Amino acid sequence: MATLTRAPGSAGRRRQGASHRSTVTMKIAMALSGAVLLAYLTAHMLGNLKIFFGESSFDHYAHWLRTIGEPLVPHEGALWIIRVGLTVSVVVHMAMAILLTRRARRARPVKYVHRPPVQGSYAARTMRWGGVIIALFVVYHLLDLTVGVANPTGAAGKPYTNVTADFEHWYITVIYTVAVVAVGFHLRHGVWSMTRTLGRRRPGTERLAGRIATGYAVSMTAGFLSVPFAVTVGIVG
Repeated sequence: MATLTRAPGSAGRRRQGASHRSTVTMKIAMALSGAVLLAYLTAHMLGNLKIFFGESSFDHYAHWLRTIGEPLVPHEGALWIIRVGLTVSVVVHMAMAILLTRRARRARPVKYVHRPPVQGSYAARTMRWGGVIIALFVVYHLLDLTVGVANPTGAAGKPYTNVTADFEHWYITVIYTVAVVAVGFHLRHGVWSMTRTLGRRRPGTERLAGRIATGYAVSMTAGFLSVPFAVTVGIVG
């Protein structure tokens, strides 16, 4: 009676296939969590621009955020739902980034004496330290304008006063600028990578994806920096 034998290396091919699928799954999870963060950043940037309509408009917007969904949800309930969702997205995004980086290193365990120049954009090469800057800034930003303990004024219920109090100090504007520029580089590479992960790759779309990513990153950076610069030079305040 004939017996069936497996082709040599079939187990290895199955392991490679499983590894590839898990890598793709991690990339998709990273892209989707990144998309959630992009949506929040876009809304946050647009909301910040309310400051150009005056103190009452900006304060009204900030207070409105705390009443979304009332009376179906408690006061600030929607904000806490958003905060939890963002926290989960950040954790997933960072975890997938770490796992994918480690997997890429394991796939290339040999260190070359003469390492060839890294291919890719400047944004791609600075994603690691940029992420550290962003993480540290988020902590400071929360202590500054959410908790209020790091704000020069820390006036409860007066977001316009707190924002303008921040950027009347040039060094806070510098800190904010460095962080936002890091965000811009991160966004440029992140949007480009997300379109490659979630979209269909076709001839000629690489350049278009790069242009879209660059345009989005520049727009977001300019939008976020417009507020501190306007306060610093006296347009707002």
